[in-house]
Amino acid sequence: MTITQPDLSVFETLESEVRSYCRSWPAVFDRAQGSRMYDEDGHAYLDFFAGAGSLNYGHNNPVLKRALIDYLSRDGVTHGLDMSTTAKRSFLQTFQDLVLRPRDLPYKVMFPGPTGTNAVESALKLARKVKGREAIVSFTNAFHGMSLGSLAVTGNAFKRAGAGIPLVHGTPMPFDNYFDGQVPDFLWFERLLEDQGSGLNKPAAVIVETVQGEGGINVARPEWLRALKELCERQDMLLIVDDIQMGCGRTGAFFSFEEAGITPDIVTVSKSISGYGLPMSLCLFRPELDVWEPGEHNGTFRGNNPAFVTATAALETYWTDGSAMEKQTRTRGEQVEQALISITEENLADVKEYRGRGLVWGLEFRDKDRASRVARRAFELGLLIETSGPEGEVVKLLPALTITPDELDEGLSILARSVRETV
Repeated sequence: MTITQPDLSVFETLESEVRSYCRSWPAVFDRAQGSRMYDEDGHAYLDFFAGAGSLNYGHNNPVLKRALIDYLSRDGVTHGLDMSTTAKRSFLQTFQDLVLRPRDLPYKVMFPGPTGTNAVESALKLARKVKGREAIVSFTNAFHGMSLGSLAVTGNAFKRAGAGIPLVHGTPMPFDNYFDGQVPDFLWFERLLEDQGSGLNKPAAVIVETVQGEGGINVARPEWLRALKELCERQDMLLIVDDIQMGCGRTGAFFSFEEAGITPDIVTVSKSISGYGLPMSLCLFRPELDVWEPGEHNGTFRGNNPAFVTATAALETYWTDGSAMEKQTRTRGEQVEQALISITEENLADVKEYRGRGLVWGLEFRDKDRASRVARRAFELGLLIETSGPEGEVVKLLPALTITPDELDEGLSILARSVRETV
């Protein structure tokens, strides 16, 4: 692919230095459809990033786009705070009928602010309110958001340093396999809870990702998650599952914790819940935890009605028969896994490990800088992939769930070539 140097001057002179993804992909994107993005010169890029997991159904999905255009064309309510609207009612009813009831999940639905970190903040706030305690336990290499409460339960040192103040009331514990199987699960955690001299304040809740996306695609075993749920019950702590990136079918089932057979006390959902990339988040919790006073937690943009419209269309299109979508995602995931096996076998000296579930996969390199070089070469060849892990040592694959087998093969071939052509 021959790429002319785009005009980035206004971004470089006016936009803050905090920008990040645009540094990895120096192009000016103009349009997108399905699993492809196009720059202003018409060059196509296969997208294995999917809006950091916000576009599980691809760019400008035609079914969702039609629902959105129809709603806007009839002057449907755009901004409604937490007022009752037809769009919200339709979403709530559809979510109950297609997601909650079939899974026998009893949750109440809360609309916090529209982003993932808004959902996490509301979950932490609710847990503390219910239990009357301040401490929250999180896990090594966790990522839960960039606002202060979410950062306090995030592991990444670089992101935590940006807070500028001490991040308090959060205690990290080892994630699954943190000690390479050498230490029994939760030995340290439970010992601290039971030892009156440990210095660990009794936690209100534990927050966990079933697959740590930003942390390096670290996959928790179902048995580890079940043991964590049992520990929380024994110790009178609430279990919060952060399903912001791994929910909405990313790992196969609609919720990533379904495979483990657990029912968390609180679940946070965002990113692909709107289906179209529109900002929207949910905080789900057991009815007995609904101790909020009216207006005690609010936000101006918690009523994003266009997002309710596309969310409803996404559920009706892809989750009326949820088993079909789940089966397709698992099949596509097997396709990715086979390609990663081949890449690993071809580069045994360089690839440390591949891992993942459904359609989220990571390829970890022994040379921690190699991943960024692979991602850079992939961009030059027309593939968008990002890196993750505490030192950016993992190439992260996050294609749309609607990607075709041929598109998947195309992107995986580019990935294999990018590994081969970097040192």
